[in-house]
Amino acid sequence: MSETEVLDELFRIIDDRIVNPKPGSYVTGLVTDPKGIDKVLEKVGEETTEFIIAIKNGIPGRTVEEAADLQFHLLIALRVAGIDISDLMTELKKRRH
Repeated sequence: MSETEVLDELFRIIDDRIVNPKPGSYVTGLVTDPKGIDKVLEKVGEETTEFIIAIKNGIPGRTVEEAADLQFHLLIALRVAGIDISDLMTELKKRRH
């Protein structure tokens, strides 16, 4: 499975958990939190901070873990905002020189 396919599949799973809420699902719990999108954005901020600290401290393994956490929560935030991963990929392709 390519890197792009992994992101696409992850986004589809996130979408499914939002469209078809499942008890006990982390994504379902996050997006149905009483704080709404604020809760999702808090997680994006938290993971961003942890990513920055991991890089600053020079811990490669931890940096990769925090980057994955950040990417995961960013995908959730995009989906909650009504943005599809294809929109993100299109924008990234436009930026290639």
